Amino acid sequence: MTQKGAMPGIGTIALHVVVIDSDFYARHAINAYLAWDRRTRVVGKFARLDDFHDALGSGLFKVQPNVVIIDASDSATADRLRGAIGKLQAAIDGLNIVCLAPFADADYLFAAADSGARAYLLKADARIHIAWALCHVALLAGEDFLISAGVADEAANLRHPRLQKSRFLAQPRPYRNMTPRIRQAIELYAVEGMPQKLVAHEMDIEVETVRDYIRQAYDILDALHADDTAYPLDMHRQEIAFMRITALAIPDDSGRAR
Repeated sequence: MTQKGAMPGIGTIALHVVVIDSDFYARHAINAYLAWDRRTRVVGKFARLDDFHDALGSGLFKVQPNVVIIDASDSATADRLRGAIGKLQAAIDGLNIVCLAPFADADYLFAAADSGARAYLLKADARIHIAWALCHVALLAGEDFLISAGVADEAANLRHPRLQKSRFLAQPRPYRNMTPRIRQAIELYAVEGMPQKLVAHEMDIEVETVRDYIRQAYDILDALHADDTAYPLDMHRQEIAFMRITALAIPDDSGRAR
């Protein structure tokens, strides 16, 4: 399991991810957030599950996917979600299937857990933390099932062993001493990838002020994550800022978030 204080899986976790979501903007937003994280690489984006299976059958993947993210709401019913998960499992042995959903639904949640998916997360809970969520899925043991806070009430009321023992998606790490304006600047720059001039335009401030906010954010993040030691030496400071801003708490040896 991950060493206390270290980033999970830098240099060891290599997730080859397929994103299946009928929402164009959601599909590409997930891709953008995963592209910044060196532990994850998107090897395919599809609007429909059938498109993915066609690509798989045609041998178009240079690297075999080991994670598939699907929008649970794209399945018209919970039974169809169950069938979609089963078809994915039959296509690739040992595949980690992560269900994202725009809202909590007990029937869909039960179907995901019962049919062998590894996680069921609300999109609003995962957001910019999606790469960290996938890494937490990769660290799950056995039949562990990961859920986000937004579906906790539904999970507690469902009688399924995986749901009754489910793990919770960890909370984002705090931003101590970071003012809202500094946080806005560093998120626009390091998370959304905006150039400094565009950040200045968006915030209606001078570019030099943006640079000062970014410097302050770097110092705050360095102090907060002083125990991080697993970054590659060639990683740019902007990349490191992205990793730290999107970071989640690291599971302890029991698999519970600390």
